[in-house]
Amino acid sequence: MPLDTTAVAKTATTIRRSIIKMLARAGSGHPGGALGMADVFAVLYFSDILKHNPDNPSWTARDRVFLSNGHICPVLYATLAEAGYFSNETLLTLRQLDSPLQGHPHRDVSLGIENTSGPLGLGLSQAAGCAHALLMDGGSQHVFCITSDGEHQEGQTWEAYNYINKYCLRNLTILIDRNNIQIGGNTHDVMPLEPFSAKLASFGMEVVHINGHNPEEIYAALKQAKTSSPPTAIICQTTPGKGVSFMESKYEWHGKAPSAEEAEQALEELHL
Repeated sequence: MPLDTTAVAKTATTIRRSIIKMLARAGSGHPGGALGMADVFAVLYFSDILKHNPDNPSWTARDRVFLSNGHICPVLYATLAEAGYFSNETLLTLRQLDSPLQGHPHRDVSLGIENTSGPLGLGLSQAAGCAHALLMDGGSQHVFCITSDGEHQEGQTWEAYNYINKYCLRNLTILIDRNNIQIGGNTHDVMPLEPFSAKLASFGMEVVHINGHNPEEIYAALKQAKTSSPPTAIICQTTPGKGVSFMESKYEWHGKAPSAEEAEQALEELHL
């Protein structure tokens, strides 16, 4: 289905509400980036961008979504539940023993989780290897890799870009959450990334900047990226903690779960 901005905006709010409920129940986790990327995930999964089938998760012709910055997995889990891969009740088992929804994703294609992630900087290499294999097999599937700006401080990430450039992995699109925070502070204080776009371009990437909270911009960039050669890196300017006033743009909320009282306030602000 093409983009329905009203429906996608409502879905993004539902995803954000689920994130708050999950983290409050778990008592730990990472709300900042998860809330910030809800609009991107809503467009990706609830438009005609991504080929996927919740009733047949291992469908060979499906597109793949790799989450490199695994700590924001609550947004992935909430999206998958909303898409019908598993129940909303399962979301409330986040970070519990024997739960399929761990604090960093564990690969389980039956649940729509394509890769195991946790150590930052590795996910892009995983996605590149998958994209290359699909090309070698002559497939038309597309691979989307979600990454953070902070993990671009890791050398492993740039090794992956070298590989992507060499093999011209045109079936790979990288979405970079440019929220300017990480667990230790603001990225420009911890380890500056600029000139970020120029660095990406020098590794052979087509670089696109978008407002990561504007469904139309997200959709247009993804549509273009699926038919683009060379591979595309979409820099999504986002607000960490988006939608919750006391979390927005505060790096302290990178990895701190809300209390019961804070969760109640957040849910009041995230009205449908």
